[in-house]
Amino acid sequence: MSHIPEIERQSAAAIKRYQEEKLKTALTYLVTHSPFYKKKFETHRVDIGAVKSLEDLATLPVTTKDDFQQHNWEFLCVPRERIAEYTSTSGTLGSPVIVALTENDLQRLAYNESISFACADGSSRDLYQLMLTLDRQFMAGIAYYQGIHKLGAGLIRVGPGLPAMQWETIQRLRPTVLVGVPSFIVKLIEYAQEHRIDLQQCSIQRAICIGESLRTADLQYNALGKKIVDAWDLKLYSTYASTEMQTAFTECGEGKGGHHHPELIILEVLDADDKPVKPGEVGEVTITTLGVEAMPLLRYKTGDMAAAFHDTCACGRTTVRLGPVIGRKQQMIKLKGTTLYPPGIFEILNQVEGVVDYAVEAVTGELGTDELNLHILATEDQKEKTADRLRAAFQSRLRVVPTILFSTPPALEKLQHAGRKIKKFIDSRK
Repeated sequence: MSHIPEIERQSAAAIKRYQEEKLKTALTYLVTHSPFYKKKFETHRVDIGAVKSLEDLATLPVTTKDDFQQHNWEFLCVPRERIAEYTSTSGTLGSPVIVALTENDLQRLAYNESISFACADGSSRDLYQLMLTLDRQFMAGIAYYQGIHKLGAGLIRVGPGLPAMQWETIQRLRPTVLVGVPSFIVKLIEYAQEHRIDLQQCSIQRAICIGESLRTADLQYNALGKKIVDAWDLKLYSTYASTEMQTAFTECGEGKGGHHHPELIILEVLDADDKPVKPGEVGEVTITTLGVEAMPLLRYKTGDMAAAFHDTCACGRTTVRLGPVIGRKQQMIKLKGTTLYPPGIFEILNQVEGVVDYAVEAVTGELGTDELNLHILATEDQKEKTADRLRAAFQSRLRVVPTILFSTPPALEKLQHAGRKIKKFIDSRK
């Protein structure tokens, strides 16, 4: 039986008509139940009856991350007693932002992940090893957990433990799919090589990669993706999601971008003036949720910069595909006149010989300008050569050289583990 929802096989025109009907329902729900959007519609004199098409979205005001943080509880559309689950996401102003879900929202989340895992060639025959936390109000963990159950597959909740624990579980229970951060999969490879574990003979066939990009803007493997597939005969699948949008864009086996689920979300890719960019051009990913009860969002600007592709995929889906996130708007760094995003910096660090691990820290210099510190872990006898290689690589690729600071394992681990997720980029700017 096919796991592709019928709407994802329809023509672009049919999908558009379907979404326009869903949009009308969503707008009526917001004006009826959302304190935030009631006020916003009044302030901007929005007539929801005038919104007939997806093109009319451009007449509506956008919602920003700051809006969501500063007016967090005004987004709640249901009584508090209907909240079944509290999750949270990092906010722009430092404190966490609550994203509440009703029981129906949890079911929607499970549906989203079940079709996403099916998109990534998953089936009820698979056994998934979850290498991420299910606690600390982390939505992704509970979403994957529920989605795998809905798919009818088996799962092992290992959590973000050490490579030794992951390998012990792999060898004992023989899962077929890993779910985790790609840079941690590199650590699994290194552990296997050190302990003479035959990667090609183990049970793992695929990996669902979260939190870090695997691909360049032209949809080829980046240095991190290459490092994994060159050592391990794995099929890799990127997935992109955020807590606020409660929906994922996951690659199919073609690896040409994450597929849009039109029954769950409306996607726009906008320029600096909040106007749609041309297909294939990079803009800010902006979403309108469909079917969310507790905290639905309208034209929510995620801060993530990516391109969308509209040609039909060889997998049979006709939906839009979202390319890799090339950077986050708020993480843009202006270093000596050159605009940088963390993924471009990671790409270089993942290629330089001698770099064992790293964290990239943006700081404010004495003159109020952006500065960049590279916290590098390297073997003691290779530090000088590694520093030379780093300077050469940054000079030739980006024409600017950040400050190189060699770190120790405990100091680097402290930097990277500031929250629920391992962070390779730390923004310490004032």
